[in-house]
Amino acid sequence: MIRSRFQVAPGEIKRLDLFLREKIPQLSRSRIQKAIKDGQVKVNGLIARPGQKLKPQEVVEISVEEKAATSDLEAQPIELEVIYEDEQILVINKPFGLVVHPGAGLTGGTLANGLIFYYPEIKEVGSPLRPGIVHRLDKDTSGLIVVARTQAAYNSLRQQFEDRTVEKIYLGLARGRFKEKEGIIDLPVGRHPALRQKMSVKSKKPRLALTRYEVLREFRHSTFLALKPLTGRTHQLRVHLAAIGHPLVGDSRYGQTQGNRRRQERRLFLHAFRLSFRHPLSGEKVEFESPLPPALEARLEREAKEK
Repeated sequence: MIRSRFQVAPGEIKRLDLFLREKIPQLSRSRIQKAIKDGQVKVNGLIARPGQKLKPQEVVEISVEEKAATSDLEAQPIELEVIYEDEQILVINKPFGLVVHPGAGLTGGTLANGLIFYYPEIKEVGSPLRPGIVHRLDKDTSGLIVVARTQAAYNSLRQQFEDRTVEKIYLGLARGRFKEKEGIIDLPVGRHPALRQKMSVKSKKPRLALTRYEVLREFRHSTFLALKPLTGRTHQLRVHLAAIGHPLVGDSRYGQTQGNRRRQERRLFLHAFRLSFRHPLSGEKVEFESPLPPALEARLEREAKEK
């Protein structure tokens, strides 16, 4: 059973079925449309209409049975670095190269496979192929990710992400040097008009995207940054930095172009350093930090030595 509640923010998709498809990707558009027709979706407490258009601040609620996954997620002994756990949540330090959940062409070897191996109860939380997962990090991004162990925790965390009250700070190394020591990148982001696997600021259907940055350290050819996404678009940090001419070091998707004269890097320099949110049970704010991995620390040392 999927029970979710969302508040429409400025710049969100206006059509109800498309809005829910964006919010609940595990449900197909046809399944969402059926739920609307069956009266399983409400807007501001009233049963929604097919094709209904949404307005900012309206509240959308959905309660729908989720069809069983076509194949069960296999429990696998994937090594996990758990930095905090209690009966409600896990906080994990995800390494570079680990995919968070199965997707097209990938059924195993993910964080999700490891979660249900060590914590079988998580299999019943959230989506069958994304058990306990309330947010994600790219395969090439390391750092902190929170996982729900109960459905109540899942609902609470999902709502906090939806309300944008979860604070995430990333550390990144960008090419070039910045004119301003801090600022906000305000460039809408959406699907690339030609390459559907990429995001772009030149999308035909862009959505509001805001990133706050602060210069922490400057080198001859690069800048070490603290990055705070104020919105949660796919690949937002990578797209934003590439768009302003300062792609992240090691970004093979958005930053490694023929114009880059420097050597290709083995990994993306982007690390989810700090994560804070309200604990689903106590309501108290909790905060976690993960230091830079040794490989990224070594990269900074090399930058410092270059003249």
